[in-house]
Amino acid sequence: MLKALGIFIGLILVLFTLGSVRQGLNDAFLSVTHLQYYPLRDMRRTVAFVPQHGVIRPPDAESVPVQGKDLTHGLEGIDLATRLGDQLVNPTAADDSSIARGERKFMHTCVPCHGPNLAGDGPVAALFMPPPDLLAEATRQRKDGYIFSYMRHGGAVMPSYGAQVTPEEAWDVVNFIRHMQKSSPR
Repeated sequence: MLKALGIFIGLILVLFTLGSVRQGLNDAFLSVTHLQYYPLRDMRRTVAFVPQHGVIRPPDAESVPVQGKDLTHGLEGIDLATRLGDQLVNPTAADDSSIARGERKFMHTCVPCHGPNLAGDGPVAALFMPPPDLLAEATRQRKDGYIFSYMRHGGAVMPSYGAQVTPEEAWDVVNFIRHMQKSSPR
């Protein structure tokens, strides 16, 4: 009897000293004694916000824009650049500092598609539909407001750069494009 008890205790000690067996016994113990989670705490079945059931409302008409004044309220639509082209007038004087700021912003943001020569031959243009030549006659005939709103709000092919280009920077880029159109037209 004493010999059997010693063998049993030795066997229990061997089982509990082995890492994988001890972990398996620990997991079995936790699965038996563990209380169930409340259903809403289960991350696999809980959805904090179901977009199909919630309502996301646009900002109201009395809200204030955080990046300056944008005249887009009530002008929603596909051809926003054309409608804003007649209404927006460039408030920034086309002096040397504005042109230099516009050139810096253009070289940082616009060169991947439009290229350093504004010809629409940037490195990204080969992968997608090439953008227009900004020094060509068709672009020279566009109004400043059209180019501004196309930059800020996007268009048929160009994505919206309103988050990357502030209104002041967009007007500087318009001044830079107009300066380049005068100095080296195509």
